[in-house]
Amino acid sequence: MPLSKPARRVIAHQRTVNCNGYQREDGLWDIEGHMQDVKSKPIDNPERGGYVAAGEPFHNLGLRITVDQTLLIHSVEAYIDASPFRMCPGVVGVFKKLEGTRIGPGWQRQSKELLGGVQGCTHLSELLMPIATTAVQTLWPSAKADVMKLGAQVMLNTCRTWAQDSEVIKTYLPELYNEELPT
Repeated sequence: MPLSKPARRVIAHQRTVNCNGYQREDGLWDIEGHMQDVKSKPIDNPERGGYVAAGEPFHNLGLRITVDQTLLIHSVEAYIDASPFRMCPGVVGVFKKLEGTRIGPGWQRQSKELLGGVQGCTHLSELLMPIATTAVQTLWPSAKADVMKLGAQVMLNTCRTWAQDSEVIKTYLPELYNEELPT
């Protein structure tokens, strides 16, 4: 069911997030995420020639992670093509700290430890979760491992369906089922 008709309004900001998963010839997988923010009115910005024009990207940035079948991250590339401050692109190299980590239980926490706060970039870090779920979806139909177990590495206890006390977990992953899950 769609949302109800909104009040009269004018768009002020548009954020677009796009993620794609690619199977490589060498057996690895590239997962790419891109984020773009666009304002509908010019925004004063001394670091971008005085202002950012309406329709011009305020942020334009992305990440590519390369993973294997076990979701181990082999390489990471990041870019920032547009940002409100000239220093922002200087942070992209720190995302290489994700190399050698594995998307799975605790990965979001580990990512925050490696890249959180003043160490990284809020917007690139925000892309990590949709990239992680895109990685699972990309490998899902082609993974040699049990696809439900692969999904559980990232999804367990992230929503009602993937809760350890849900019927889905009871049916497909009984070893992870716990009917006494604390709320």
